[in-house]
Amino acid sequence: MSVITIIGAGSWGSGLALLLSDNQHEVRLYDVDKSVIAEINEHHTNKRYLPNGVLPESVKGYDDIECALKGTDIVLTVVPTKVIRSALKSVNQYLKHPVIFVNASKGIEPQTFKRVSEIVYEEIDKEKIIGFVALTGPSHAEEVIERQLTTVTCASDDLKLAEHVQKIFNNDDYFRVYTLNDLIGAELGGAIKNVISLAAGILTGLGYGDTAKAALITRGLAEMRRLAVKAGAKEETLFGLTGLGDLIVTATSLHSRNYQAGLKIGSGKNLQETLASIPMVVEGVRSCEACYYFAKQLNVEMPIAFAVYDVIFNKREPREVIKELMQRDLKHE
Repeated sequence: MSVITIIGAGSWGSGLALLLSDNQHEVRLYDVDKSVIAEINEHHTNKRYLPNGVLPESVKGYDDIECALKGTDIVLTVVPTKVIRSALKSVNQYLKHPVIFVNASKGIEPQTFKRVSEIVYEEIDKEKIIGFVALTGPSHAEEVIERQLTTVTCASDDLKLAEHVQKIFNNDDYFRVYTLNDLIGAELGGAIKNVISLAAGILTGLGYGDTAKAALITRGLAEMRRLAVKAGAKEETLFGLTGLGDLIVTATSLHSRNYQAGLKIGSGKNLQETLASIPMVVEGVRSCEACYYFAKQLNVEMPIAFAVYDVIFNKREPREVIKELMQRDLKHE
């Protein structure tokens, strides 16, 4: 049995808490929102983020990070990238011993284009880090909390560490975990697909059909591959669970906040109205900004991602942007 401290009691943090409790680990679920923690401890629910979920009584909520970290084996971060640095600074302040860091959020930092693994090594004292693993792939908290079949990947530069974490998270009944030693590809795949998911929602909101979405997913994957490979990823990673698999589920499901946001934008809502109507963070908006400037820096062509940026940040009319995409120079696939 491992002691696991989850930083972030949102939907995914709560879903993973249930999984890890099912796997007989000691689970400490930390959040700064005292009302969420009180509900978890008193009622074993988290109605704000998972209206239909019930957590095992063995999952304990913490609003004191020092207590949550005491004697823990693994720190599992499940917070949006916009607060990951501040969360890690708090962890570093109170963590007194070396642990394994696992991240289950998907995004890159807009200002620096840094992946979460890079931010961890910047914000946590070196002697406190045993290693880093990214838990990523096609998954929805709403399904995990109901113990529906899910398959993900543990990615790390240290394959033995990935295999160790794999055993901790794997559940023979409903949660299968693979390993991967391409951390760059896994992290970038999980972040960039959020942008394509926004595009898929916009298409649907505009009334386009299945063939348009199939084309979007296929060409969107090509863009994901180009940027990730230029940044140092292995090409084959983008065709696995952390790339194509994650893209399919987020570009087709109403569980996906990015797809929901795109749907609302395509239906005529502006960005502010859209974000206000979705109770949780839409990571794809920040990822879109980061992806745009990162691709420009690396001189990578990403017409779909750039089109999403135009719609969201330059307030372009979606149909005009789509027309421009369709009128681009003809070329080989």
